[in-house]
Amino acid sequence: MNVFFNALVPVVLLITLGHLFRRWNFPGPEFWPQAERFTYYVLFPAMLVYKLGQAHVAPSVYADVAVLVGATLVSMTLILAIIQRFWRWSGPVFSSVFQGATRFNSYVALAAGGMLLGDEGLALTAIVVAIMVPMLNLLCIVMFSLTTAGQRIQLLPVLRMIITNPLIVGSLLGIAWSYFELGFHPLLAGTLGPLSSLALPMGLMTVGAGLQLNVLRGASMPFVMSSILKLLVMPMIAAGIGYFLGFELLLVQVMILLAALPTATSAYILARQLGGDAPLMAGIISGQTLLAVLSIPLVLNFLW
Repeated sequence: MNVFFNALVPVVLLITLGHLFRRWNFPGPEFWPQAERFTYYVLFPAMLVYKLGQAHVAPSVYADVAVLVGATLVSMTLILAIIQRFWRWSGPVFSSVFQGATRFNSYVALAAGGMLLGDEGLALTAIVVAIMVPMLNLLCIVMFSLTTAGQRIQLLPVLRMIITNPLIVGSLLGIAWSYFELGFHPLLAGTLGPLSSLALPMGLMTVGAGLQLNVLRGASMPFVMSSILKLLVMPMIAAGIGYFLGFELLLVQVMILLAALPTATSAYILARQLGGDAPLMAGIISGQTLLAVLSIPLVLNFLW
């Protein structure tokens, strides 16, 4: 347990620091939105190219990742469909519950993966992110189209958003760099190295800066259900599938970690664009981020 706390406490402190700086308007109200853009479009892609470009991953790992991710998401979708038959939430509410119960925060994933599992774990986490994020986005689009009656889903803009996602682009470029064994010239390594080191702390502080604690004024059943499913049930499903099918231990650990993380901050944007319950989504994002501080060490200690 001490290992998990020692690795995760810096993550929590950086998120808290970002939130406090934002509340204190330091260094200024315009800084944090621009810092988030810079992190998203520059720092994280640079880190992914640099770390993945140096990794040596067996080709069979990609198939294992796809199977484990696919089986976990199918299982979660079936559970959510059964729950919806009993609760019969409105389409916007259920679509937000669905996002809250299945998606994960990529910044926290890469930071925690690196701190808990080292460079090899970080590289494998990036590969899982590159495969899982497009699957999740497409799955959420399908769910929106099935549940938001009268709301026409514009598929092309969302697909464009997935294809141009800097995290996916950076991961794929890093994988290709590693596959062709291109290596890094000292000048290139000297540039990407510092950017890579800056990515995780800045990414975590922008997560904290984006928290909206004012939306946590009352825990509703959709919030409670999505949080239980995401923070507890999904990691147990990922562990059960991974251990049962006999996948490599590091891959199973990475998948459990991602499954145990709070939902993605970008889920709010998707809810707002596609007719979901955006206020509920904001509450789920902030609430799960706070709850995960307690749940992640317990889940990892039990399932790893």
